[in-house]
Amino acid sequence: MKEVLYVFVAIFLAELGDKTQLATIAFASKYGWAKAFLGAILGLALVNLIGAFLGDKLGDTLPAELVHKVAGILFIIFGVLMLFGKL
Repeated sequence: MKEVLYVFVAIFLAELGDKTQLATIAFASKYGWAKAFLGAILGLALVNLIGAFLGDKLGDTLPAELVHKVAGILFIIFGVLMLFGKL
């Protein structure tokens, strides 16, 4: 059960103040908090379901260390692209 808590904390901190939250604020100002909340929950749930499914399948075929390294490299690439306004 502590693994679920670890995932919750990681996702919560990663999402806090990011573009998704800012978009939710904008939608809430137009459509109300309940509709924005429901839409945000459904959208995040679906994208996280896809991520969890792919991660499970990758874990069956690739070593976890390789998946972590590739994910880290992708984060760096996206960060650099965002830094230079290319993303």
